[in-house]
Amino acid sequence: MDKLRYGLIGCGDISRKRVAPAFRDLDACELVAVNRARTELAEAFAREFGARRWYDTWGELLRDDEVDAVYVATPHDQHKEQTIAAAEAGKHVLCEKPMALNARDCREMIDACRRNDVRLGVAYYRHHYPVLARIKEMAAAGELGKITLVQINAFEVHDLKPGDPKYWTFVREQSGGGPMMGFGCHRIEVMTHLLGPVAKAESVLENSLYDEREVEDNAAALLRFDSGAIGMLCVSNAVQEPSDTLDVYGSRGSVHVAVLNEGGMRVWTRDGERTEEHPPHANIHQPLIEDFTRAVLEGREPQVTGRVGLEVQQILDEIYGENGA
Repeated sequence: MDKLRYGLIGCGDISRKRVAPAFRDLDACELVAVNRARTELAEAFAREFGARRWYDTWGELLRDDEVDAVYVATPHDQHKEQTIAAAEAGKHVLCEKPMALNARDCREMIDACRRNDVRLGVAYYRHHYPVLARIKEMAAAGELGKITLVQINAFEVHDLKPGDPKYWTFVREQSGGGPMMGFGCHRIEVMTHLLGPVAKAESVLENSLYDEREVEDNAAALLRFDSGAIGMLCVSNAVQEPSDTLDVYGSRGSVHVAVLNEGGMRVWTRDGERTEEHPPHANIHQPLIEDFTRAVLEGREPQVTGRVGLEVQQILDEIYGENGA
């Protein structure tokens, strides 16, 4: 097999802006089929990105024998059912983040993929950012000394009205939570990628601005890592000024990334200061999709496995106070 033939479950904004363009631009990928509940929109999407078939139910897509793998890009509460069904249909699965609503569901997804001998990946695409690889390289070389503290601020305005296609993000049963679940999960993966396992998580979750929402609009988490390091994560939909920072402090130096999605960083050590530029790919999903595709074709695990998704979800469960998950 020299190409991995994909089916796309869910044709929303992320699929249009990043996922389908990556399938189009990667030589090892082929977008065969797409699914969307409204047939006319599914057809329009398929024609735009060169897919041969479109379906108004994802079950029909999973019965397509030409589909080798699926990208699941649906609301969070659908990830478990669709991933397990795809695995049972013999399809490899690359699932949007967060992996599921709780760790229990994640384990069921992992077990289903293992039983059916298919690969499972989760779309934590920041794992592939060059700036994070550079920080890990510096840490391994001892330039920063022992990493003791990591701080992240992630603020995005998010104010939708009923009827908006993304209003489900405010419905707890569908989303599982507010900004901590929706994009805080990405930053938790960044922290664990840099620092390893988390021993304990504590949190504050508030509706600081939008009292009527079922989910928080403002949150902070304090993570205690097995290494002894501390991670501090603040996420918000209740702050007007956007923020996407990463600050890594060590016993000999520190790194300050003003905008993680841009990759510029300032390095401070006892020898002085310098700046470096390590921008991500123009399509920030593409390296993740390329790695997952190559993993399937080469018979190896992707860099961001279901196990990574589970570890992030276990931390989210602790943050949200989920017991027995």
